[in-house]
Amino acid sequence: MNEPYAVPVPRGYRVGDWEVREPIATGAFGSVYAARRAGDAGGASPAGATDGADAPASVALKFLPTGTGTPRYLAHLRELAEREVRLLRRLRRPRLVRMYETLTVDDPGEPRLDGATVLVLERAAGSLSGLLAADPRPASGPLLLAQVCEGLAQLHRAGWVHGDLKPGNVLLMADGSARLADFNMAAELEGTHAYTPAFSTPDYTPPELLWSEIGERGRQTRPSADVWAFGILAHLVLAGSLPLPGGTPAARRDAAVAYARGTDELRLSPELPEEWREIVRACLTRTHTGRIGTEALLRRVAQVTAAPVDGRRLWWRSAAFLRARRGKGHRVLAAAAATAAVAALAYGVAGPTGAGPDRHGGGGPGAGGSSAGTPAVAAASYGAAELRTDRGVPPAYRLLIVETAHDCADAHVTPALIAAMLKVESDFDPDLADPARDEYGIARWTPRVLRWWMNEDGTPGETVPEPPFPPAESIPAMGRYLCWIAPRLDDGLPGDRRVLIAAAYRTSYRTVNDAAGVPPQYRDYADRVAHYLKEYTPAGRT
Repeated sequence: MNEPYAVPVPRGYRVGDWEVREPIATGAFGSVYAARRAGDAGGASPAGATDGADAPASVALKFLPTGTGTPRYLAHLRELAEREVRLLRRLRRPRLVRMYETLTVDDPGEPRLDGATVLVLERAAGSLSGLLAADPRPASGPLLLAQVCEGLAQLHRAGWVHGDLKPGNVLLMADGSARLADFNMAAELEGTHAYTPAFSTPDYTPPELLWSEIGERGRQTRPSADVWAFGILAHLVLAGSLPLPGGTPAARRDAAVAYARGTDELRLSPELPEEWREIVRACLTRTHTGRIGTEALLRRVAQVTAAPVDGRRLWWRSAAFLRARRGKGHRVLAAAAATAAVAALAYGVAGPTGAGPDRHGGGGPGAGGSSAGTPAVAAASYGAAELRTDRGVPPAYRLLIVETAHDCADAHVTPALIAAMLKVESDFDPDLADPARDEYGIARWTPRVLRWWMNEDGTPGETVPEPPFPPAESIPAMGRYLCWIAPRLDDGLPGDRRVLIAAAYRTSYRTVNDAAGVPPQYRDYADRVAHYLKEYTPAGRT
């Protein structure tokens, strides 16, 4: 190690089921190490989370010190650790870095480690800060920004403010997708406000917080602070520069104050794409009261990122959640850019070193490493080995279709099946509305049924959603429902099992089982699905 680590951990040290490997990065509030599964081992005891067995073989361990220091400093560290753990336990969302378990080191023989809290996290392949260092205006920028915006919306819907959004706190996974990370400064809303520690990154702090008073509970903040930070981030990613002038953070802070007080104007870079200019302006208003809301921001970002970008159409979201898949290979979107050292910044350390009801109401049960390059997604050709690229599947939805199928372990839920069903259901029309049947969107969801399948973690939505339903919501929900249907169909039913799954989507698995195949009234639908299934399946695949 080239610098002192907040929590020095020797290579080979065992923490629970994990063996520490190389150091990744450190900072004032913790140290991050690569780790691999080592089987049963001593050195730590569980501290509440119970899903460590779901973790892949390679993870990142974030050590938070609790064994040394002044009482005031230790109390601060405990508060930060508890804040991050509380959020990660409660929110398991597609765009938030996943925490597999928490551990507490119980090792009196190692006083520097004894009592340390350890977070077992997804291991990233890079970070947005590393990507920008390699390519100041990456082609994948709009897609990544859309995923960041989605992550913010997920946090805000759950009643949390991130509090420190910046490139170093956006992880890039091995598949090229983005995750929000580092929730040390995250805070749960109490009404319209939350309270965060008196710390943030000046370049991403809205002007109203630059001079705000700090009380006993910290600094008052709102979701609009994250919206401001997103505007700064979008300008940086798309234009290659920060929107406020100045050669130092202090100078840019003064520029932000002058802008907020009306003594200076906001001058966006001419390099900022035209379709993003109003979005960035809506984020960077002088006061929080005029700032765009998160849901409206998400809708506008979704609109512009489905438009042509550098000659390609990039869908604004990959899949609902690209989890590690056991026993089933899956194709990555692209190698994530940046070195492992820069990637580690996204874990919140500073400074690099070397089930539900049937569709129509029936009951039912409730990465390591790094490589150079830019994680750009060529949506038109992605997944060509599994989905024909020359048969009319809109390129904008290809990535979402393929990754939704990958999220299901059942071999019958294929990209070609999902594409065929979307063709038959709506002709790929994201704005379909059929009020007479109460069905909407590209997958023809009934709102009261979509509620049961809209969340990746398997929990129903808190309320019945209202249309319109964007494809990024509808298609993953379709995949989750198909994956639930597949094992519930009886064995030995005649015909193509994929077509039977489609018929069950249109009616219910019970109806298909009772009919011992496709019910007569759904045979035309099943025949059309079978036709497009053949059309969309590449030669040599069945």
